[in-house]
Amino acid sequence: MSKSSDPRNRAELPQQDVVEALAFAQQAIQLAGKIALDYFRQPLTVENKLEDGRFDPVTCADREVEVFLRQELGSRFPGFGIIGEESGITPGHSDINWVIDPIDGTKAFISGFPTWGILLGLQQGAKALAGLMHQPATGELFYGSAAGAYLRHHGRTTAMQSRQDVHLADALLYCTHESMFANEANLAAFRRVAAHARLQRFGGDCYSYCMLALGQVDLVVEDTLQPYDIVPLIPIIEAAGGVVTDARGRTPVTGGFVVAAANRNLHEQVMALL
Repeated sequence: MSKSSDPRNRAELPQQDVVEALAFAQQAIQLAGKIALDYFRQPLTVENKLEDGRFDPVTCADREVEVFLRQELGSRFPGFGIIGEESGITPGHSDINWVIDPIDGTKAFISGFPTWGILLGLQQGAKALAGLMHQPATGELFYGSAAGAYLRHHGRTTAMQSRQDVHLADALLYCTHESMFANEANLAAFRRVAAHARLQRFGGDCYSYCMLALGQVDLVVEDTLQPYDIVPLIPIIEAAGGVVTDARGRTPVTGGFVVAAANRNLHEQVMALL
């Protein structure tokens, strides 16, 4: 990497360095996908990370994928920090961090549905620089940065663009589940939006956001997201022409309530209903 990307330098990471990091991440995430596939639709021990009656599953696939990615990224980019769902924060020597969700959609994973994915993002301060989502069962790799948003599938790379002319009355809205809303006010806000959309569907996890970038889905509205749930998806959506914010219109690098829309006008329509 160039001298300007020295971890001690707080200037924004040069675009060429982002491109190089993204290229390495594509290789690493696809290798990690092979680990996940070894456990998919196989007998699997499932643990619950919560003790309050709710269910937040974790499996050895989650842990092994994250360990692998931490090792690969830490070796190649020793100055960058790593933030992962299963092992927390490993500080680096700069404000640049890799953000890992080893299996986003573990509930779908243990149910045998291929709507889960491996998420990997590159973040500097409050800015998401690049992101990837790999779905090993379908062989799809979605990735995005300032250079554009792309889908790689069976050796073919396709530039992605979200639907730029759709309005709320014609929008296809996805949400993983209503149970993810933190309180009645947030749930009511979601239902106001859903009542104006053409179609509402549940499920999808990270896959819904990638379908938005691909021009198949128009809206995703969710709540109680963690940073690792959304940071890797932000660059993909934005590079495809979409808009993704929290309920106050800010880039949702801290997670929480998230509105992802295919275009700015659609996003403004949704925000007016919150």
